[in-house]
Amino acid sequence: MNRNYNNNRRRNDDNKVTGLHVVVHNNDVNKALRKFKKKVQEDGLLQELRKREYYESKGTKRRLAKAASKRRMQKNLAKRHAELGY
Repeated sequence: MNRNYNNNRRRNDDNKVTGLHVVVHNNDVNKALRKFKKKVQEDGLLQELRKREYYESKGTKRRLAKAASKRRMQKNLAKRHAELGY
């Protein structure tokens, strides 16, 4: 039985590890950690994990999306009022 276990890493056809990674130069782990945290934040990985932690029904998703839309609209109106006066 020859099975290919991937050790919790995804590999593409070129046998390279895919996903987020950071190279450490000159043993500067702190700088590499800062870069990694920035990549994770830009990718939105933690937000997605928090969102997927519990099941949300379709109705709840719809209500949250509508509330987010209202917040964006109010923010844009306030910004326009501050800039243009109307």
